[in-house]
Amino acid sequence: MARNALPLSRLRPADCLLLALAFLAAGPLEVDAQAKNCTEYWINQTASTNGTQSKCNEPGIVLRFVWEPTDPELGDLIARAIVYFTGLVFMFLGVSIIADRFMSAIEVITSKEKEVTVRKPNGDIISVNVRIWNETVSNLTLMALGSSAPEIFLTVIEICGTHFRAGDLGPGTIVGSAAFNMFVIIAICVYVIPHDEVRRLKHLRVFIVTASFSLFAYLWLFLILTITPEVIDLWEALITLMLFPLTVVWAYIADKRIFFYRFLRKKYTAEKVVRRSSQTPGSMEMGLAYESNNHYNHGADGIQFQGKKYLTVDELDDVKDLEETRREAVRLLRDLRQKHPEAELQTLEQMANYEALNNQSKSRAFYRIQATRKMCGAGNILKKTLEKKRASVAEVKIEAPEEDACARVYFDPSQYTVMENVGLFNINVAREGGDMNSTIYVDYNTEDGTANAGSDYHAAHGTLIFRPGETQKDIGLTIIDDDIFEEDEHFFVRLTNIRAGGPDGMFHSSPLGPQALIVDPSRATVTILDDDHSGIFHFEEVVTKVPESTGVAQFKVVRSSGARGTVILPYRTVEGTAKGNIVDYADVEGELVFENDETWKFIEVTIVDEEEYEKDENFFIELGKPRVISRDGDIEEGEDTVELSDNKMNEFNLMTEEDKRIAEMGRPQLGEISRIEVKIMESSEFKNTVDKLIKKTNMSLVVGTSSWREQFIEALTVSAGGDDDDDEGDETEERLPSFSDYIMHFLTIFWKVLFAFVPPTDYLGGYACFVVSIICIAILTAFIGDLASMFGCTIGLKDSVTAISFVALGTSVPDTFASKVAAVGDKYADASIGNVTGSNAVNVFLGIGVAWTLAAVYHALNGDSFCVQSGSLGFSVTLYTAFALVAIAVLMFRRMNPKIGAELGGPKWAKIPTAMFFVFLWLLYVMISSLEAYEVIQGF
Repeated sequence: MARNALPLSRLRPADCLLLALAFLAAGPLEVDAQAKNCTEYWINQTASTNGTQSKCNEPGIVLRFVWEPTDPELGDLIARAIVYFTGLVFMFLGVSIIADRFMSAIEVITSKEKEVTVRKPNGDIISVNVRIWNETVSNLTLMALGSSAPEIFLTVIEICGTHFRAGDLGPGTIVGSAAFNMFVIIAICVYVIPHDEVRRLKHLRVFIVTASFSLFAYLWLFLILTITPEVIDLWEALITLMLFPLTVVWAYIADKRIFFYRFLRKKYTAEKVVRRSSQTPGSMEMGLAYESNNHYNHGADGIQFQGKKYLTVDELDDVKDLEETRREAVRLLRDLRQKHPEAELQTLEQMANYEALNNQSKSRAFYRIQATRKMCGAGNILKKTLEKKRASVAEVKIEAPEEDACARVYFDPSQYTVMENVGLFNINVAREGGDMNSTIYVDYNTEDGTANAGSDYHAAHGTLIFRPGETQKDIGLTIIDDDIFEEDEHFFVRLTNIRAGGPDGMFHSSPLGPQALIVDPSRATVTILDDDHSGIFHFEEVVTKVPESTGVAQFKVVRSSGARGTVILPYRTVEGTAKGNIVDYADVEGELVFENDETWKFIEVTIVDEEEYEKDENFFIELGKPRVISRDGDIEEGEDTVELSDNKMNEFNLMTEEDKRIAEMGRPQLGEISRIEVKIMESSEFKNTVDKLIKKTNMSLVVGTSSWREQFIEALTVSAGGDDDDDEGDETEERLPSFSDYIMHFLTIFWKVLFAFVPPTDYLGGYACFVVSIICIAILTAFIGDLASMFGCTIGLKDSVTAISFVALGTSVPDTFASKVAAVGDKYADASIGNVTGSNAVNVFLGIGVAWTLAAVYHALNGDSFCVQSGSLGFSVTLYTAFALVAIAVLMFRRMNPKIGAELGGPKWAKIPTAMFFVFLWLLYVMISSLEAYEVIQGF
């Protein structure tokens, strides 16, 4: 290395700038020969075009014919122009229809979800369904591709169809479409917002990144046209193509705030984090945080400070989006319940589904699809979704009941509670199934539990005979009564030894196996309640749960270990986390009166239905001290006023101490569970309705199709279009199609039926529809290119002028309607204008990048240069870039102006001049570019 050589690692920015300038200065010297050859090539091309054979007489790429005669009269020329123009419009309609299918596939693909686990700030771990595709990435890739596919394919097909020679139609359409999108579409979006309403960009960082890359794309296009005049080198084409993934990655970084906080002062980040929930109209989105414990966190990069801790943005967005969606669903159901108090929950669910779909933020693809279908007489897809029945006959499984070959015998019911003084009572045995003409024999016998046969009940055993046609039999049992207090006791009755016989009662064997079986419950339990004391009063459980939708909840109070006499039992409610006074429940305080032999009563409490998705609040019900009503009507607390006879008193004196202790329990008293905790939970039915509503608000279910049959029905059906505002009155009222709906339906029915053959979006996750649709778009774009060239040539327009006017207008019409619908229907401006800049950048990086890379590779392999005439294209690009800078500055001024505060809408004095100015910019761009193309004014 020479002594004065400077190591690369020590190069300063100024040194790098000098090297770059030296490279740019030396570049033209190295390509002089190539530029000279390209100049000679374009001179020869111009001479041959102006010579014996006009370009109008050359066959197209796919339309391989020449309309004879080659020198028509004026009338014939006008007729040809009308035919070409009509064909061009018809092809544009076809592209709109197939782009509808293409966008549906994109919506289905980008709507796929996965389940992730997120830790909430309070430590709870929940599962959240999040989209696999990042919204920013999908908007800049698939969504932008769907919006810009005609322009991209037009450039690629023009290059490939002309043996990799540059043309004016493709690049001119890309620049002209960008100008129409930037000026006319934004002007319409600014104007159509209702009076005194505004729409702001939600993701301003992403818009700034995509707008910057959009301007850089056309600046880069100008640079490569001037660095190597008339020549596009392979490295220039490759860099143009590689800028597309770079744009996507950089926009993703901006969306996720990766490294964002590293460039801010720590004090600013820790102390001045702006919450999205409290943003003011004039604020920019800077940070997002939830409070936790003891630290500050820099959002995504995990830098911590003393004080508070903030969760990462990804986790926060997942939880926040889920909770916001749930709150919106709950709010919709509550509002609809108030408007329609007598409607069933299923009806409310359908109405809420429509409202949720209509109100939620939608993707660019949805608005494109909605606009196209309304324009073509296919109607409002949101309303049609409510009527769509996806279940086919094959999916509906009807299970035919199988005939029972075997009879089943069991107790029905299996639990019995009787008083000690009941005497004789019956328990029921049921027969079900099998051959009802047969005779069934089954044995039964009693078994001791805590009750003993002979002292508490009479033992019983025998055989029940079910004769043909009989389904019920009774077993008679007898309870032994005494005057001695005893605790509650029970015994069992069991079924055994079942046999089956014929109608005549005779037994015979069957090759089909057993003809009768004993099934559960095969044992009955009989509980004997003592009637010799006043009883013990208690609840059945310590804690019980009731849904808030229950209305009036009943809580059972049981009287066990006796039921003699009349007892008064006071009760009252006590607040917990749930509040009384008709907030969460209605306070109650009163007395239950248990009559003689009455063993249970219910306390009723009214629960207030607040229709919350998640609820866990509690209150308590307490029982007071029971009081006995004596035989003369007096009330005595805590005493058994039943007087015993002398004989009974003697029996009492002869009892053991244990028996006496039990007898003392004969006085009415509270049991162990004298206080019950009542937990008010969310209604499972309401929660399930909210969950189903959230799942049904996936837009892929709205725009997607599940079968070819469904697609052909939609293609042949004309429906009412109109604006969304017209549909808000009564979502159940059916509107008839208008005259314009029928006209557009018949104009597009050929394309609708043809593209109904495209695979439904449910097949292969939408990818089958995606691939077939993009092939169809490419084929139609080839026809559009030929028809546009022939039309422009017929009326005397150059391809560059035809591209920035007619072709750019035709390819942008669906986007215009989509942006108009999005501007009015969405609460943010991202779906209407946020994607305009992204599409413009994609047009250059993909459209020109792919086409010019293919051509540069082809010419490099053949040892020559890829020549591009930079005059009109370079001038048009420069003019658009200058005007676009002005347009973006106007939008940012509107956002920062406190009197407007948003990019779209606002007062009339602001939005009307803005819209007129943007339209003026587009007209000025078209006029100046056209004058330069015809050399009226001097370009580059």
